[in-house]
Amino acid sequence: MRRSVDHLGSFGPMDRARLDSDPAAGLVAERILALLADLAVTINSHVATAVLGEVPGSPAASFGAAERAGMIDTELAAALVPPEGPHNVLVQLYLDTEPEEVAAIVSAALSGYGEYVRQVAAWTTPQAPES
Repeated sequence: MRRSVDHLGSFGPMDRARLDSDPAAGLVAERILALLADLAVTINSHVATAVLGEVPGSPAASFGAAERAGMIDTELAAALVPPEGPHNVLVQLYLDTEPEEVAAIVSAALSGYGEYVRQVAAWTTPQAPES
């Protein structure tokens, strides 16, 4: 997952000029965002099952379950499932209609998934027992 975040970040700005000169860049960004979303939902679902004994009913619910399990915080759970829809779906919608919005969506997703990797790594790293 960290590698996919790094790949997405290495593209540089996804502004209108970039998308006009390199239309495939938007499609690649959308695909990486879809992969990141799928990986996060899979991780969230495994954690929800193991820690909470529940199976989330939707991808959005998996982020709430990950938060309840203590793996990610509430702010991050809300950021990764924005009210408008998953980042990759928003990129799909805006590539043809509002390409100037793609840069903000990709930037928010980069920040969110980068933080997701950090929080999950911290949650899975054993803490030294206090003496």
